[in-house]
Amino acid sequence: MQLDDLAARVREAAETGTALRFRGGGSKDFYGGLLAGEVFDVSGYRGIVAYEPTELFITARCGTPLAEIDAALAEKGQMLAFEPPHFGPATVGGCVAAGLSGPRRQQAGAVRDFVLGVKLIDGAGQVLDFGGQVMKNVAGYDVSRFLAGSLGTLGLLAEVTLKVLPRPMAEASLIFETAQPQAIEMLNRWGGRPLPISASFWHDGRLTVRLSGAQAAVAAAREKMGGEWLLAADAFWQQIREQRHEAFAGEVLWRLALPSAAACLDLPTALAVEWGGAQRWLATDADAETVREAARQAGGHAVLFRAPESLRCREGAFAPLAPALLALHQRLKKVFDPKGIFNPGRLYAEL
Repeated sequence: MQLDDLAARVREAAETGTALRFRGGGSKDFYGGLLAGEVFDVSGYRGIVAYEPTELFITARCGTPLAEIDAALAEKGQMLAFEPPHFGPATVGGCVAAGLSGPRRQQAGAVRDFVLGVKLIDGAGQVLDFGGQVMKNVAGYDVSRFLAGSLGTLGLLAEVTLKVLPRPMAEASLIFETAQPQAIEMLNRWGGRPLPISASFWHDGRLTVRLSGAQAAVAAAREKMGGEWLLAADAFWQQIREQRHEAFAGEVLWRLALPSAAACLDLPTALAVEWGGAQRWLATDADAETVREAARQAGGHAVLFRAPESLRCREGAFAPLAPALLALHQRLKKVFDPKGIFNPGRLYAEL
């Protein structure tokens, strides 16, 4: 499969008004709203285009499996620092389009913070280049990062360039037996200190914290913080990254983005806390308005992260937009996808 083949398929769809649903590995089909349109399988457009370990960037085609990228980086002692979840046969295009980050996002940042450049096919079948291969090349309106999390509603991310980082020299994970209010207090207290905390996870009375960095820094932090040593830590954090931990069980799963110091929510639910308190997970049967209002009262918002498609379409996967913000989204959609053929309804019903 060649880039020209992708562009030609988009032009054909635009001419006929055929809606397209981009699909690489299909690992994120559960995420977002309506799955509409003719499936456009881009998994054949794969391969690492460029990798410069000394310059800390990698460029890959959209259908490249994340596992292939992880393996190439591991050979050079490097990584995608935002720890994107795979959820199966994930591809780098789907990784950026979904914008999902793993446990290390607490320390390293989100997907969008690592997107240096993209090659985008817009709704007219034009191949557009945004950004570059180093941070200093990103000038003006940062379209590359704006596309992270757009779920393919603005165009096909044919190629992406991501910043990579060295793997930490040392890591250690600590366990603390504590209730949720105390765990949130501890995480916020530690967050105000120069401690190399790279991940945190609380569930069912147990707080687990990962330290990453230089050997001396990790050892000093462990001495200050106390706690018990977690054995098989890599396997534990992989469970969290891929949501195989029991905290993520249940047919309906909500993700709440809140101020890190927000108090515990009064909801009948199983709950987990990540990212220093800023991300909360709810596996609850409470109705959507109840969950979203609780998140609003706490100063954040709620995403219906995983649920049957019928429920996601009825309630909306993402928090409703204010009229002015929705109008802005619609204007951007019109610019990038004038015929409205890309993933209709996947982000919002109105797009």
